[in-house]
Amino acid sequence: MAAAFSPATTQSAQVAVRGVSMTFDEVEAVRDVNLDVGRGELVALVGPSGCGKSTLLAAIAGLLQPDAGEIWLDGVLAPNRLGRVALMPQRDALLPWRSVLDNVVLGLEVAGVDKREARERARTLLPRFGLAGFGDHYPSALSGGMRQRAAFQRTVLAERDVLLLDEPFGALDALTRRSMQEWLLDLWDELGRSILLVTHDVEEALLLADRVVVMTARPGRIKLVEPVHLPRPRTPAMVSDPAFVAQKAALLVTLHDEVSLVGSAS
Repeated sequence: MAAAFSPATTQSAQVAVRGVSMTFDEVEAVRDVNLDVGRGELVALVGPSGCGKSTLLAAIAGLLQPDAGEIWLDGVLAPNRLGRVALMPQRDALLPWRSVLDNVVLGLEVAGVDKREARERARTLLPRFGLAGFGDHYPSALSGGMRQRAAFQRTVLAERDVLLLDEPFGALDALTRRSMQEWLLDLWDELGRSILLVTHDVEEALLLADRVVVMTARPGRIKLVEPVHLPRPRTPAMVSDPAFVAQKAALLVTLHDEVSLVGSAS
């Protein structure tokens, strides 16, 4: 049964997903999903593989349209969402024939911003994204973490209030991922944007998010919304805090139940 949301709740959220269901080739991807992202909030979305997390992000971004339900942006029903939020896909998707600078301005160019103005705007931000001195390099010369920072700068330069991040650090090694998590926390605090983050890493979700939303096995539904009560600013040392450990264990049990369902259905 879908959760009840008042009109006031829907209109106060930066993103409000209401009763969204989607089916592809007779495979039901998500069913009756209700989800909010508040203004300036960081929400982490976790769930077993194939449960529709990326599908949901694509729907919010306007790349897909739900078969049923509504998506609201900034308190207004938004049937046409394409270009209104910024989406960072799982892979950095940097174009190998373009320099770092020309990659990060791609969204501005598509939006019609003068190329020279776009490059000047982006170049001043390169140091903030850890890319000082690398604007004229090509993606092949960058480390994995630097490529992700370049992809994130491209996303931020879209100048949208909502950022959708689809497993942005999933392909990185453990040390680089932890460094990128700290960097994202600092930058999010500075930018004040609303972020919906898809991740498979429960520890990452707890370290970064204000709330963790757990999805069921396909068809994906919202099983649990868990507020994270850790104080900010967050630090990697918090992963050994007893409250963190207990909340992580509880979330892993919930996810394990859903992964077991995937296994029994295969």
